[in-house]
Amino acid sequence: MKILFRLAKKEDAEEILAVYAPYILHTPITFEYTVPTLQEFSRRIEGISCDYPYFVCEMEGEIIGYAYASAYHERAAYQWDADLSIYLKQNITGKGIGRLMLDALIALLKLQNIRNVYSCITHPNIPSEHLHETMGFRKCATFHHSGFKHGKWYDTLWYEKQIASTTGEQPEAFLPFHRVEREAVRQILEEATLKANLI
Repeated sequence: MKILFRLAKKEDAEEILAVYAPYILHTPITFEYTVPTLQEFSRRIEGISCDYPYFVCEMEGEIIGYAYASAYHERAAYQWDADLSIYLKQNITGKGIGRLMLDALIALLKLQNIRNVYSCITHPNIPSEHLHETMGFRKCATFHHSGFKHGKWYDTLWYEKQIASTTGEQPEAFLPFHRVEREAVRQILEEATLKANLI
């Protein structure tokens, strides 16, 4: 089976939404209640892609997962931080693809001068918690009963990882993704593709 990592396009919105929608409808993994319209979801992809990485994983030409980063907070001092999101089709999990997606996402964020990355995980989500812990993330906070979905209260866990040095002088400013050199992006996604096809 052929696997490909590539940047997302607005034309991918329908396939990406098909990956995401079951998580909204049937799980507490996302706290959204309602599946967004295709138009709204397309706007989300376009809006995020200008400033942060947003890419998909294809298997035999079909999108089976996607990953993106977003601003952790809007204040200027937070510009070196990013929030991470990864979704895979539910029959694809546990095959090592998520780890490669997380690796690629972090590598792309380093090109933007990001120093710290964060993931918010609904608890319990043992596969995601295990993935982050084995990749060097540290659980830094538990928000108790922070979301109510499907008739139940859920905690959320926050994980953090420092991906570049935070010592020394003033860091280089955050570089919006549309200004990142395309060849460096291509190389990272190509490397992830090669690794995925060896699994």
